[in-house]
Formats: sequence, structure tokens, C-alpha cells
Amino acid sequence: MERAYHKWFSPTLGRYMEMLVFGSEGIPVIFFPTRSAHFYDFENWRVIDAMKDKIIAGSIQVYCVDSIDSESFYSDAPPPLRIARHIQYEKYILNEVVPFIRIQNKKRELVAAGCSLGGYHAVNIAFKHPALFTKVVGMSARYDLTQPLPFFADLFDGYFDENIYFNMPNHFVPGISDPCLLQQLRDMDITLVIGREDTFLDNNRHLSDSLHQLSVPHQFYIWDDEAHRPRYWREMVKIYL
Repeated sequence: MERAYHKWFSPTLGRYMEMLVFGSEGIPVIFFPTRSAHFYDFENWRVIDAMKDKIIAGSIQVYCVDSIDSESFYSDAPPPLRIARHIQYEKYILNEVVPFIRIQNKKRELVAAGCSLGGYHAVNIAFKHPALFTKVVGMSARYDLTQPLPFFADLFDGYFDENIYFNMPNHFVPGISDPCLLQQLRDMDITLVIGREDTFLDNNRHLSDSLHQLSVPHQFYIWDDEAHRPRYWREMVKIYL
């Protein structure tokens, strides 16, 4: 399996960012890491190995990007700066990672995928830019980071503003009314996967219900147990990516 390491200084983020790319052709997948994890963790957890056959066959090409969650959602900065840093990260993906992929890969399709907080990143960016992404897979994810849950705090300490609203799928999705945007969402291949005992189950149900109300087709799968560990993600990626 072809493996390539890339690193460059991001003018958007003002720091170096790293990435691993697996495969040389196929539909490109931007794979977001879990909470405060890094670009190499999915390889270490053998999640990439679970997709090895698809990668070698040229069905998919996987771009494992790094995260800056410790500088945004999990930083000690005031809440407005936390969400501002996240928005910078999204701009890095859109303005640096996507053009890099377009140079490497000529496929029209583009997939966003991730597990846990990476699933949030994938769904949030894909739903905000449905003209860019053709498929999204969110696994074990939380789609409202402002909602306190057992063992998971409100990541903005009660603060709420427009930037937060437009970066929480469970907030902005129900309010989508633009016909063009809705059609783009309806054309996207959307998959949400969550464990029956996962704390984020109701979060996922809420998003699924919102999509139903907007007549946006999607797949919503509930696995047995919590299903919030690499051993489950190894099985999920075989099925959904």
C-alpha cells in the first residue's frame, strides 16, 4: 500500500501541519482524527489497515489530516477565540488541503469522514459546503458541542454566538431553507453511525430527524454496544467507506 508523508507551513493557521496519504488513486477521502488526536493515529490503530484492500484496489485514496483541537475547542482561550480558531482550521482544509488533493487526484468526488470529534469535523464541513463534498461519513460523533452530556462538557462554557450556531449541525441544519443548498444536501451520500449505548446517540437521532424533516436522504445506523473504539471503527470503515 502506497504511503506518503507531507508537511508544510500553513499560512492560514500560522504553523506547520502534517498529513499522511494512503494510496495513489481512487475517490479521495479526507479523514479527520478523533478528539485532540493526530494524523498518524488511524494508522497506529489499524483503521487504515482495515481499508487496505480498497486502497490497494484504487477505490479510495485516504488523506489523514492533523487536528488542532487543543488550540480550538479544548484550549483555555475565551469561547469566541475557540470558535474563531476552529474556523481558521476549516479554512485550512478548504483553502490548502482541498487544493492539494485536487493536484494529487483528478477525481471529481470528494469524501469527508471521521470518528468521534473527527466525525463532527467531517459532517460540519460537508454540510456547510455540499457543493464541494459528494459523500460524508460520521462515526461515533457529536453534532452539538454546546450541549452538556455525561462526561462531556459544553465546550463553550455557556457562551453562544453566530459563529457557534453556524458550526453546530444540530443548530444550523434545521434552519436551512435555501433551495439550492437543500438540493446539494439531497444529492450528497450521507451516513451517520453510532452505538446504541453511546452518549451521543440522541445527538445523532436529532440530526437524523432534522434531515428527515428537510427531506434529505441519508443512512442512519445504530450499532450494538457503545461502538466508540478503534476496533469498531475498523469494521465501520470497511462497510461505509
